[in-house]
Amino acid sequence: MIDETELRILADRLRDAERDRAPVAPLVQRNPGLTADDAYAIQLYNIRRRSAAVVGHKVGLSSKAMQEMMGVDEPDYGHLLADMRLSETEPVDATRFCCPRVEIEVAFLLGDDLPGEDCTEEDVLAATAAFAPSIELIDSRIADWRISLADTIADNASSAGFVVGAQRVPPKDVDPRGIAAVLWRGDEEVAAGRSDAVLGNPVTAVAWLARKVARFGVRLKAGHLILPGACARAVDARPGDEFRAGFSGLGEVRLAFADVKKGERE
Repeated sequence: MIDETELRILADRLRDAERDRAPVAPLVQRNPGLTADDAYAIQLYNIRRRSAAVVGHKVGLSSKAMQEMMGVDEPDYGHLLADMRLSETEPVDATRFCCPRVEIEVAFLLGDDLPGEDCTEEDVLAATAAFAPSIELIDSRIADWRISLADTIADNASSAGFVVGAQRVPPKDVDPRGIAAVLWRGDEEVAAGRSDAVLGNPVTAVAWLARKVARFGVRLKAGHLILPGACARAVDARPGDEFRAGFSGLGEVRLAFADVKKGERE
């Protein structure tokens, strides 16, 4: 374990990188022994000093391909805060971020609290009020996305924002394993996949999350939004981009980025 003073220094580096839009070198360069538990402690330092409320969680590294690339055998997670919520109708200023990308995900809206360490997939389905179409905006405060597992965990699982579409579908009305998803930039299809790219079933990812956060004294609560992982590859977001994501049985969600020139920002 890294000592607490060093963990706070690393948390400060990530906070400053996000505030100044100035990515930093991988944290593991300075501390090659940084563990996943160390990284979750860094994440929590930065979450606790933000004023916005926690409104949910996201799961990352939920595909087998990403886990193999990172050399791990389980996902990671981050927090979703109220000030990370984006609008379908108001364009996002891409220059607020370091290196933004978008991913398409099936959102879970919880109607009841989930159990902790003993949470099962059946518990998740029983507690889920609805599925919804969503786009997650991810970003890395680590330069050039040169992330290790510890880097991305410390960096709030590379999360930066999210938008949820209007449609709400009860779990009984759709098979969560068979939802096809397509992402368009303008009229061009730029990514496509299915919900079973997420651990074979996104419900599995949410059950894993409930068990994982219980180790830190956290519960997934009624009203929370859970993003279980991406159905397809991440796509770079640039000023002027207009994205639309379609999900079979769930409808659509949109996210646009303002066409702002660097010199025009206040």
